[in-house]
Amino acid sequence: MTPGTQHTSQTQTVDATCCIVGAGPAGVMLGFLLARAGVDVLVLEKHKDFFRDFRGDTIHPSTLEVMHELGVLDELLQLPHQRMVKGIARFGEKVIRMADFSRLRIRCGFIALMPQWDFLDFLSSRARKFPGFRLRMDTEVTGLLFDGDRVVGVKARAAGVPLEVRAKLVVGADGRRSTLRTSAGLEVIDSGAPIDVLWFRVTRNSNDPPDAFGTYYVSAGQFMVLINRDAYWQCAYVIRKGTFAARQRHGLDAFRRDVARCVPFLAD
Repeated sequence: MTPGTQHTSQTQTVDATCCIVGAGPAGVMLGFLLARAGVDVLVLEKHKDFFRDFRGDTIHPSTLEVMHELGVLDELLQLPHQRMVKGIARFGEKVIRMADFSRLRIRCGFIALMPQWDFLDFLSSRARKFPGFRLRMDTEVTGLLFDGDRVVGVKARAAGVPLEVRAKLVVGADGRRSTLRTSAGLEVIDSGAPIDVLWFRVTRNSNDPPDAFGTYYVSAGQFMVLINRDAYWQCAYVIRKGTFAARQRHGLDAFRRDVARCVPFLAD
């Protein structure tokens, strides 16, 4: 039984000073910072592990600077990663340099490309060195606990068992479809982003262009981003928001033709 855990009939009850819902980069980092400051913090994550592909694989220079300030940058950069120093765009045959991170007046003038699960494993392992940090995986939060109109914790299920976490502070870091936001009745502010992005991978051949790790392709009325991941290209194909269903109806063959028109060397 974990510290601060009680059993009330069939429901477990856990106490924490702060409960963070969602163990993505925001949730784990906040838990790390609070535990480092001596706060008792419990982070809840509905998945059993961090292993999900194409989830924020870029660690930007500003984040790397925070890692330095926390004293863990050198350890982080010992993990397998790639470094994107420059970003270029290809408008048909015309090549334009979009970014040069080496010119930043900062410790790391590059974007580190690292699977998010490695980054989260690293952060959570460092956070566990502080006695006040707890992380519970496979624990899905289902709503908030109220005392009148005051939030006093969360309701959850841990491996199928009901759980209540009583906390002085509850932080929702559970993503775009946040259960906590719905439970709290908070209004969603839509910034009106006009695009969606389709993510996929394509095998990288030895005779593919030796472009920088991040390359933008604009051609044939289309827009793609390719990230060089050694054995494959991590591809982001940008579409107008609300058109995904139509893309599905047109089928994979039509999609492949569109990709090949935008980035001809992927045609094979």
